[in-house]
Amino acid sequence: MLFDFFEGKGKAVIGMVHIPALPGTPLYDARGGMNKLLDSAAADLEALQSGGIDAVMFGNENDRPYSLKAPPASIAAMSAVIAALRPVVKVPFGVNYLWDPVASVAIAAATGARFVREIFTGVYASDMGLWVPDCDGALHARRNLDVPDLKLLFNINAEFSAALDTRPIELRARSAVFSSLADAILVSGPITGQAIDASELRKVREAVREVPVFANTGVRPDNVAEVLKLADGCIVGTYFKLDGNTWNAVDPARVRRFMDAVAALR
Repeated sequence: MLFDFFEGKGKAVIGMVHIPALPGTPLYDARGGMNKLLDSAAADLEALQSGGIDAVMFGNENDRPYSLKAPPASIAAMSAVIAALRPVVKVPFGVNYLWDPVASVAIAAATGARFVREIFTGVYASDMGLWVPDCDGALHARRNLDVPDLKLLFNINAEFSAALDTRPIELRARSAVFSSLADAILVSGPITGQAIDASELRKVREAVREVPVFANTGVRPDNVAEVLKLADGCIVGTYFKLDGNTWNAVDPARVRRFMDAVAALR
């Protein structure tokens, strides 16, 4: 069920490298500049890899308030940071530019990423206004940029928003696989770091059998066993941070604690 680059893992854990705010965004530290971005991402990457993570994903969670269209400066900066770190990345890696699926695919193609996480389908009322993702544009970009093996992970219940699509979550998941060519389905909580609804994860798992299903938020050592009974893997950001604070650096001890719990399940 899992992708070939997770061969032998059984269940996959993807750890987040949250790059500091990128150029052109309100929280960007112009004094620290690109060196600050690179140093922060390098430290988090090292902490995750030393803790035994299966894969990492580079994301721009710090670019608040979020935008539905990535500015060129931020795309270039994120690509530059990832490219600079490529020589020390020892595990499969992915990218996620919030909340622009075409930009995410472009960054992945430029850096050699193996997967992309994004909101590709649906219509949402969100903190960013009316949210209508460009799934068609993202899949055309994958084709035109000649990265057919790039895996697209469809987050189907976006954080910071409410779906205007009233279909049950399991039907939306099934539809995303059938009509929009999802390579995996992700189930999220309402906000970054908050746990998913276990009943929703179960419904999606029962509806979707032909692609992997991942838990996208709020997975911790105390609930990982329950989550991985249903899901093929999980994406972890907040729990790995110092004091469990999304905006802190990655804590190697938390990574090891979590991966030890996963190893016991394997």
